Amino acid sequence: MQDLRINWKFSILRPGFFLLLGLLLIGLSFIIFQKQNVTQKLVCYALISFLTLLLIYKFSNLKWVILLSVLLMAIIFHVDNKETKFMLTPHATVDVYPDQVKISDDWFSAEAKTPGGRILISGKLTPNQLRKIAQGYQITFSHLAGEVSQIEPASNYGQFDLRSFYRSKNITQQVKLTSCNLKVEKRGFWNYLHYLRYRLKTYLHKMPPILSFFSYELLLGENPSQDFQPILNNYRDLGVIHILSISGLHVGIYTLVISTICYFFKLTENEAFCFCLLILLVGIFLCNGQAGFVRASLTYIIGKILTLNKLQINKPDLLGLTAIIHLLINPRLMLGTGALLSYILALGLELTNKMTNFKQSVALNMLLLPLLLFYFFQFNFLTVIFNLIIVPYFNWVVMPITFLNLMVFKITPHLSWLLEGILEKSEQLIARFSRTQIGLFTFGKINWWQCLFLLLLTSAILVAINEQTSSIKFKKYLLKGTLFFYLIIFLSIHFPLQGQVTFIDVGQGDSILISTPLFRRVFLIDVGGKLNFNGKKVTPQVNKITIPFLKAQGISKIDGIFLSHQDADHVGDLGPLLDQVKVKKLYMAQGLLDNPSFRKRIASRIGKKQVVQLLAGQNVKYPDISFAIVYPFKPGIGKNEDSLSLTFKLARKQWLFTGDLGQAGEAEIMAKYHLHADYFKLGHHGSRTASNPDFLKALQPERVFVSAGRHNRFGHPHEETIGTLQNQHISWASTQDCGMITWNYGGLMKPKFKQFLPVAKK
Repeated sequence: MQDLRINWKFSILRPGFFLLLGLLLIGLSFIIFQKQNVTQKLVCYALISFLTLLLIYKFSNLKWVILLSVLLMAIIFHVDNKETKFMLTPHATVDVYPDQVKISDDWFSAEAKTPGGRILISGKLTPNQLRKIAQGYQITFSHLAGEVSQIEPASNYGQFDLRSFYRSKNITQQVKLTSCNLKVEKRGFWNYLHYLRYRLKTYLHKMPPILSFFSYELLLGENPSQDFQPILNNYRDLGVIHILSISGLHVGIYTLVISTICYFFKLTENEAFCFCLLILLVGIFLCNGQAGFVRASLTYIIGKILTLNKLQINKPDLLGLTAIIHLLINPRLMLGTGALLSYILALGLELTNKMTNFKQSVALNMLLLPLLLFYFFQFNFLTVIFNLIIVPYFNWVVMPITFLNLMVFKITPHLSWLLEGILEKSEQLIARFSRTQIGLFTFGKINWWQCLFLLLLTSAILVAINEQTSSIKFKKYLLKGTLFFYLIIFLSIHFPLQGQVTFIDVGQGDSILISTPLFRRVFLIDVGGKLNFNGKKVTPQVNKITIPFLKAQGISKIDGIFLSHQDADHVGDLGPLLDQVKVKKLYMAQGLLDNPSFRKRIASRIGKKQVVQLLAGQNVKYPDISFAIVYPFKPGIGKNEDSLSLTFKLARKQWLFTGDLGQAGEAEIMAKYHLHADYFKLGHHGSRTASNPDFLKALQPERVFVSAGRHNRFGHPHEETIGTLQNQHISWASTQDCGMITWNYGGLMKPKFKQFLPVAKK
């Protein structure tokens, strides 16, 4: 019996067992937690079946262990797959730890605990309630009044999907409070730990800004404020954003420092390991369980336990065992982008461990490239070079200065400002490099099966290079095949067979993209912009919606932007867009340029020769498309009644856009032109002040469109307008319901519409 136990113990330590089992369980988690289509499920089932058969074939004496492991994890995953169902009842309560609360003026948001699970909670707080949160202890919300809803999904192609992000945390609902009572709870071990974390955040917040930023990133894995987003963007554009993640580097530093101190005090190996374990557990708590740090910590802990028990396991299997235990702790682990990148990078390090540092860096960037294109749509050709420059700076300047400041800030704040000056100069230099966008290339978004296929191809290349037995000819075939596949994808994105007219869902505003097939030309009608009623600084909508959408399609320059008028919901984000995307021409109605507030938007961002002022009767001609201007007939100052209106024809379909033009302007157009439009964007977001019934009768459109925000305060589209459409039997669609609406034409396909979100029946 003892021999049987020994044989079984050493069987599971044979090379490949834990790596294959880890991959199998990761595939199982994708099937259960991801909302997939039939094709994705079939691919996952095929991979799981293959890995199961491979495991049973290679480890036949462990087949029951394999099957029981899969069954156990399937049960755990299914139990965790239950969604929270929170309701605002008179006795409902919600618990929040203040270290996880974000406060902007009097508005707060947080991830909260309820008896049924976790939810998002937000709302306004009174000064007294803010003081209670500032005590740092757990807060219980009661007597809740407000609205419960599902977290909204992305409504545009390329947009960050908040719903998917929170699903990885098993959070599906949000509550917007209008009133509540707060009670401070000071008891409990976890409460006290969160209190200490809150005090640490308060301490870090008092530091000079850049030191505070790096302290937050390195200790807590958080960005303390949107004010520091430019620093993150600089590191991301240079391809070195990974050095800001709490991961293996930090675990290595912590364990090395602690082990050295323990050696100095002549502690045993077991005692040193206990101290390391304690510090790593504290680190996991401080960084709120960030996947990269947890993975690196688990790898160290498991590896050390095996070593102390004189058990040997190779590093790929150690990574597989780490993934299995990590999935037990967090079944939704692989829904997070950070976890995927962390584990693939760790596996890549093992596949390339025989290479030189430079070759390894190239190989790892090649391995991560499919994921970067799937999630971020761009990469930097010079990432390897920037890594060689910036990583040493970060390791030998940023980290020592940050940790030195942590120790001396309270004692000598003046020294902190000296250290701040060093980092400020360095970050300014990095920002200068980043602004040149040298090496940065917008490739476009690849789909899920392209990402998977490229990952498998790249992994095969790295395995073949690492294996000395593989022939050079075979390696070359693999490399050429991978490059050819990238080329085919690139051509399909940058030289599309189809053109489009797309209503971008920018909320309460207008932004329409037009592009032509093959040698693509790109145009925008308006750029959107958030109406800011409270004067607070907000992140431009274009950064969250339009820029990602353009990058996802591989678009890095725009041939022309047509601006209808001066309102913020049409041109508010023009400045940020011009800062980030090359625009060849800016078209507008005569008189808008004389508006001082509009001139500020474009000042120093675009040359005078690039600005073209238009009036009715003029045409803007390009080889593949021609725009006819039908309004205004005289110069204005950029008001609604001066809206630039234009029409164009694609695939024998006529389009008309009139901005926020009212019924008086529509009457002028009718008097001057005998227009017909197959497709028409309703004036002024479907307001009763536009789209006169007679105007619609004259146009005889097949379908009309409304671009308006969900639950907007103006009530757009108005009932009178909807009634007019129903009376004239005109089909209509709104970005409120559909999200982004796209009309594709060209290629071998018939023109057709598609919407990003499923439409509710009207």
